[in-house]
Amino acid sequence: MAAHLVAKGFELIGRNVRVGSLELDIVAREGSTLAVVEVRTRGRSAWESALGSVSGMKQRRVRDAAAVLWAGRFSQWPMLERVRFDVAAVDLDAPEGAQIEYVKAAFV
Repeated sequence: MAAHLVAKGFELIGRNVRVGSLELDIVAREGSTLAVVEVRTRGRSAWESALGSVSGMKQRRVRDAAAVLWAGRFSQWPMLERVRFDVAAVDLDAPEGAQIEYVKAAFV
């Protein structure tokens, strides 16, 4: 997934970034935006879609971790103006191979 984002022009800052007991899948920069990317993978036998699996509780945990990361590290970076929460849904069972659905600003 990280290589996909780099190919799309993102600057990769980190993968599996630990913030206390929480973890952010991908942290990247797109222009003046810090993109916090939640990656979800699902196969044919899944009960719910990858995008549908990002529950309110998961969103809250990602927001909390990003707030700590922003305050402690990125708020001082002059090229960054804001944080955005994206979701990357990877479908492993697509007929033509793994497919990625990427949603910018998937939640606030």
